[in-house]
Amino acid sequence: MRVHFIAIGGSAMHNLAIALCKKGYCVTGSDDEIFEPAKSNLKRYGLLPEQVGWNPDKIDESIDAIILGMHAKADNPELIKAQQIGLRIYSYPEYLYEVGRDKARVVVGGSHGKTTITAMILHALQVLDMEVNYMVGAKLEGFDVMVKVDSPSKYMILEGDEYLSSTLDMRPKFHLYKPDIAIINGIAWDHINVFPTFENYVEQFEIFANKIENGGRLIYYSEDENINRIAENARKDIKRMPYKGLDYRNENGKTVVLFGEKEYPMQVFGKHNMINMNAAMLACECMGISNERFLTAMQSFNGAAKRLEILASDDKQAFYTDFAHSPSKLKATIEAVKEQYPNRKLVACMELHTYSSLSRNFLEQYKDCMNKADEAVVYFNRHAIELKRLEDLSTELVAEAFGKDGLRVFTDKSEVEEFVKKNAGEQVNILMMSSGNFGGVDLKQLAKEVIG
Repeated sequence: MRVHFIAIGGSAMHNLAIALCKKGYCVTGSDDEIFEPAKSNLKRYGLLPEQVGWNPDKIDESIDAIILGMHAKADNPELIKAQQIGLRIYSYPEYLYEVGRDKARVVVGGSHGKTTITAMILHALQVLDMEVNYMVGAKLEGFDVMVKVDSPSKYMILEGDEYLSSTLDMRPKFHLYKPDIAIINGIAWDHINVFPTFENYVEQFEIFANKIENGGRLIYYSEDENINRIAENARKDIKRMPYKGLDYRNENGKTVVLFGEKEYPMQVFGKHNMINMNAAMLACECMGISNERFLTAMQSFNGAAKRLEILASDDKQAFYTDFAHSPSKLKATIEAVKEQYPNRKLVACMELHTYSSLSRNFLEQYKDCMNKADEAVVYFNRHAIELKRLEDLSTELVAEAFGKDGLRVFTDKSEVEEFVKKNAGEQVNILMMSSGNFGGVDLKQLAKEVIG
């Protein structure tokens, strides 16, 4: 089987390429830019293109399937050549469905918590020695790659992203997976360049629920009124499984889950993680795993990469990085750290990096979301605004949108670094939140400098 990836350097794309290589397929690919860690990962498996750029000479009739990444545009010369000679072209999610169509598919959807819930399910299954196929959006401890498609297992676990599939397929990715077990964990407006209104965004989750296979299950967060409405209107053959957060208490800086008559000390913390964990537990219950076995397995779970990932700490301070960038994620992450360490000062820094967050008409969604931080910083890079062809922002406009007294707004990464160094110290936690990298700040090095 010969498969060619157009835009092989993407986070999800390169992991699928590696997964198919491990399955024994002949895999090739191209891209006009490949960054770390994709570059090193592809090189390790002999899949790194010899030259950067597009080369239609790579496309011929011997290719069984083209997998098209979202990064590739409609005028891509390799795509045009593939269309001209009639090759089968798949989007990334379309291909995942093809390789998993004979599996029971567990699809995790929602505006936030998708990666963490998927990671929790996979961690529990790994601890319990239950092999599955999967796709998850972050590097997990104990897993070589983020995609696996060569297991004979009955199940396939998929993180269900609501963003578009490819330039040829403008459907949200999670509409293509047709779950047997679906999770909707929360709905908060995002991707406004694709979904211009909140109502349009919510509609995508309604469609997702309607894609559940006959007799399937919908696991949903019952404290979200929009999700409740979706569940109420779901087909009658779908079994509804509502959930809230697990009961827990904090004890000496540790979170202890209270379930039944037992207590389970956990490494992860925060109300949002207790909500995530209950969703994952119900999904595992559907796969025949008891709640007790699941919670026992979760005691060794320390999170996915950049999901409250601790980069440095001692007994008086800690330095965290997190993927939080949307208002709901930002608020939940700040509150989680403050709840876990109520007696420590919290210095929270976030980067406006996505199309939505850098858009003037979305900024007001951030009002009050950083209020629980003792010191707060917002950073944005004007070059990122130019690349996205958006209207420029002023630091005053950003500060006004967040509405927090004392908020600092920076556009130079060195200002962020200096602020962190100045405010770090004993009884202080540093929290760096972004889907980017603060203009190139080496967070691991910064953590080492301020804590050691």
